[in-house]
Amino acid sequence: MVVDTAEARSRDTQERTFCKWLNTKLEAHGYPTMTSLVKDLSDGVRLIQLMEIMGDCSLGRYNRNPRMRVQKAENVNKALEFITSRGVKLTNIGPEDIIDGNLKLILGMIWTLILRFTIADISEEGLSAKEGLLLWCQRKTEPYKEVNVQDFSHSWSDGLALCALIHCHRPDLLDYDKLDKTDRHGNTRLAFQIAAEHLNIPQLLEVEDLCDSANPDERSVMTYIASFFHAFSTMDQAETVSRRVEKFAELMQSVWLIRNDYERRVRLLLAALSDIQQQWSSQLLPETYADAKEQSAAFTTYKQTTKRTWVTERQDLATLFGNVQTKLKTYGLREYVPPAGLSLGDLENAWKSLLEAEAGRSRRINARIREIKESLRKTFAKLANEFEQKLHAISTELTAIEGPLEEQQQQVQHIQTRLPALSDALSTVAQAEAECNAANVEENDYTIFTCQDLEFELELVMHSITKKITFIDNQIVSRNMTNLTPAQLEEFESTFRYFDKDESNTLNLAEMIAALASLGIVYSEEDMDLIYDQLVGDYGAVTFEAFINLLVEITEDQTSPEQLRESFRGIAKDKPYVTELDLRMAHLPAASIDYLREAMPKSENGGEPEYDYDRFIDEVFST
Repeated sequence: MVVDTAEARSRDTQERTFCKWLNTKLEAHGYPTMTSLVKDLSDGVRLIQLMEIMGDCSLGRYNRNPRMRVQKAENVNKALEFITSRGVKLTNIGPEDIIDGNLKLILGMIWTLILRFTIADISEEGLSAKEGLLLWCQRKTEPYKEVNVQDFSHSWSDGLALCALIHCHRPDLLDYDKLDKTDRHGNTRLAFQIAAEHLNIPQLLEVEDLCDSANPDERSVMTYIASFFHAFSTMDQAETVSRRVEKFAELMQSVWLIRNDYERRVRLLLAALSDIQQQWSSQLLPETYADAKEQSAAFTTYKQTTKRTWVTERQDLATLFGNVQTKLKTYGLREYVPPAGLSLGDLENAWKSLLEAEAGRSRRINARIREIKESLRKTFAKLANEFEQKLHAISTELTAIEGPLEEQQQQVQHIQTRLPALSDALSTVAQAEAECNAANVEENDYTIFTCQDLEFELELVMHSITKKITFIDNQIVSRNMTNLTPAQLEEFESTFRYFDKDESNTLNLAEMIAALASLGIVYSEEDMDLIYDQLVGDYGAVTFEAFINLLVEITEDQTSPEQLRESFRGIAKDKPYVTELDLRMAHLPAASIDYLREAMPKSENGGEPEYDYDRFIDEVFST
C-alpha cells in the first residue's frame, strides 16, 4: 500500500510537471494550453502540434477536429511515426494507449520526448544526458558548502541547491550567505519565484513536490533542472558571444593603439633625423679654434645623448612593429602595412642618411680644426720670426754705435725709445702662442722660437741697452773727474758695478754701505743714513756720478778742518785723542810723528801721553 501511494504521488507529480513542460511549448507558439494529459492528448491534435514545435517542421495534413476514433487514431499515429522518424524509440505504446488515456504509458512517452528534445543535448566533460546534467549541477554548486548534489531527488529537497545554481550565475538576484539554511520551504519558494520572474524558467514543480516528499520524483526534478541548464547555457552562450566580441574588440583596439603609437613615433623620429641634418647643413664653419672645439664637443654630446636615444627608439620601433605583426598572425588577421613613408625600410633609409650626414659632419669639423691649427702655427711663426729679426737688428745697431760719448748716448737713448713697441709686439706673440696652446698645437715647423725664447732675448737686449747707457754715462763722469787717477777711477767704477745688483745704475742704502766698506771707508750707521739722504737729495738717487763724487770728496786731500778732524778721528778709532802708538799704527813717517808730538797739546795721566787733535785743529785753523 505504501509503494502504491509513493508511485501514485510520483505519477501525479510527473503528470503536473510534464503537462506544465508541454504547455510551455504550446504557449510559446500561441496554442491553447492543456489541463490533462489524458484528456488533451487523446485526439492527437495537441500531440501533432507539439511534434511540429519540437521538430520545427510541419507534419502535413491532419484532422484538426476529429470526432471519430479512427480520425483520432490517424492523428496519434502520425505523431508517433514522426517521433520514430526522429530516432526516438517508443516501447509498448500505440495509438490506442493514448486515445484510451493510459497515463503510465503516456508519461513514459513524454519522458522519452523530454530526454530526446531537452536533456539529450546536454553534455558536460564528455558525459551526456543525465550524467552530464548531474555533473554540471555538481560543478556549479561545488563552492557552496551546504549543498551536496548527488542525485535528482533528495539533493534538491531543501531548496539550497536551486538557490546555489541561481547565485552562481546571477549573484545579483539573491544573497546566498543571508539565506536561512534551515527554511526549506522558504528557500525553495524563493528559488521558484526568482527563476520564473527573472530567468524565464517556468515553475514546473510545486514547493511540496520537493520539500514534503520522501522521494522527490527524479524525472520531474530533472525536467525542471534541465530548464536551468538551458537558461544558463543561453546566458553563458550570450556571455561567450559578448566575451568573444569584447575580446576581439580589445584585440583590435590594442593593435590599433600599437599601430598608432608606431606611426606616431616613426614620424617623430624621422622628423628629428631630418631636422638635425638640416641644422648641420645650414650651420656655418667655425672661424676660431674655440668655436670649432665647441662644435666638436656639441657633436660628441649629441652622439652620447640624443643619438643613443634615437638608437634605442629605432630598436623599440622595430620590436613594436614585430609585435604588431606577430599578434595579427597569431589571430589569423591581415598583415599590417604602414602608411607610405613610415615602414621600417623607410626608417632604415633615413637612418643611413643620418649616418652619412654624421660622417660628413665629423670630417668637416676635423678638417676645419686642422686648418685652424695650421693657421695658428703660421700666424705665431710669422710674429715670432719678425720679432726675432727686430731684436737682431737692435743688437746689431747697438753694437755698431761709435763716435763721441754724447753722440753714442743719444743713439742709445733713441734705441731705448723703441723698447715699449717691442714689449707690445711680444704681447702679441704671447697671445698667438696662447692660442696655439689652447688648440693643443705642440709642434711648429715654421719657426724655431718660442715666446719664452723671445722674452729671454728681449731681456738681454734691454739689459744690453741699460748697460750701454750706464757705461757711456759712467765714461762721461769718469772723463770729467780730472782729480782722480785712472787706477782710482777704474777701481771705483768696478766697485759700483759689482754692488749694482739690479743693474739700475743706482745703489740703495745697503749696496752703498757695502761698496764703501769694500773700499775701506766705514762710517757709523747714523752717518751713513745722513750721507745717503744727502746724495738722494742732490742727485735723486745714489747714481754712479753721485758715488764717484762722494769718493772724490772722501779721498781728495783738501786740508780742511773737517777732513783733518775726520782723519784724526779715524786714526784714534773714535777716541777724542791720539797716542804716539796710534800715529805709528797709521804708518805716518817718523818726521811727521815727531812734529805732531811737539805741536799737539798733550796731557799725561800717569801713562802714555794723549794728544788732543781737536784743540790742535782749532788752534791751527782759528781766524
